[in-house]
Amino acid sequence: MKSAVRGSVRRRAMGAGLAALLLAGGAVACQKSDKSDKAEKSPAMTPAAAIAKAASNTEKITSLRYRMTGKVPEEGQISGEAAMSMKPLAMSMKMTTQGKGADGPVEIRLVDKAMYIGGNADMAKDMDGKTWIKFDMSALGADKELNAQQLGAGQADQNPASDSTFLTGSKDVKKVGTETVEGVKTTHYRGTVTFADLKASFKDEDKTVREEREKSLKEYEKMGIDSMTMDMWIDGDDHTRQFRMRGDADKGPMDMTITFLDYNKPVTVTAPPAKETVDLAAMMKEMENG
Repeated sequence: MKSAVRGSVRRRAMGAGLAALLLAGGAVACQKSDKSDKAEKSPAMTPAAAIAKAASNTEKITSLRYRMTGKVPEEGQISGEAAMSMKPLAMSMKMTTQGKGADGPVEIRLVDKAMYIGGNADMAKDMDGKTWIKFDMSALGADKELNAQQLGAGQADQNPASDSTFLTGSKDVKKVGTETVEGVKTTHYRGTVTFADLKASFKDEDKTVREEREKSLKEYEKMGIDSMTMDMWIDGDDHTRQFRMRGDADKGPMDMTITFLDYNKPVTVTAPPAKETVDLAAMMKEMENG
């Protein structure tokens, strides 16, 4: 059973983890706010100023719920919904992939410094009737094939809204028009972002912000992406309601849209029952000991 479990886990974890990394692990810090954060709303606000203000507001987010849909290289079409609390860190994500190796919906829970992947009855076939696999974040480092970074947990403590702040690095951001997103009136902006320009803008940021942004960029660079077209929909309270990221990776196009359903409302995530869970770290330790 153990070898079958490991193969099944790895296949599922890679697909689920990549989505978690992109959709719940954006490590781009928010652009610093000063006068723009205190300014009164003005119909004459420039597109760049509107984007900067929305980016600064992501710093105030303590929890959120969001929907995702799009395409990730090699994984195919991805869709799902998630809820996340920043402090204490907790996340619940339900997602479905329709590409290579896809074999049903997957649920991810991050709670008490552990990631759980499963919730799918098909997984029980390889795990003696159990439907969840537990990844202890503190124990995964010992296994080079299945570590926290590959599973997407390495940046799961970052605000998923912060990926939208990439657009602050655009030199050609413009207003597209006004649109309604999930019943909320928004202003739609679009621009292109080159990673070279974005990196150049880091020099004016403090060390923490600069390091966080550079860390996030590396995840996209690993995919072979060096520029993106971005769309951003901002509501009347200067919050990002939706954003879309499109780029060409080495193994195909990436096109992801994130829609934020609510902000700063209570989020509760519970670990699956122990009787329904296989602890991967304990299993691997047992295998190493023969």
